[in-house]
Amino acid sequence: MVTEITKGIKVTVETEYQPAYSSPSQYHYVFTYRITIENQSDYTIQLLRRHWHIHDAGFSPREVEGEGVVGQQPVLEPGQTHQYVSGCNLKSGIGKMVGTYLMERVVDGVKVEVNIPSFTMVAPIRLN
Repeated sequence: MVTEITKGIKVTVETEYQPAYSSPSQYHYVFTYRITIENQSDYTIQLLRRHWHIHDAGFSPREVEGEGVVGQQPVLEPGQTHQYVSGCNLKSGIGKMVGTYLMERVVDGVKVEVNIPSFTMVAPIRLN
């Protein structure tokens, strides 16, 4: 589990390898990650966009950018949390992701870029 706080927005990431959906012999490794966003600021915020950098050992880096997270643009009052689960496929079985969320303070429209901490994904079979 990794955590980072940017301007009062706490982002925590937990990852899990999914062997039932993976096929190492075909260079297909599936991971899920659970993200918890906690608004520790004094402002109501809305998550507008996400931007990911995905590093797959030995392969070209990928970027993913788009609106919201898993089809949502959640609004968080001070003290509220939002949690979601998403996934990532790797060819090597070893990689990392890092990124940012673009959030907006509802009261005045100020945009805030919130860091998503870097996290690793390692298939247990790759540790042998």
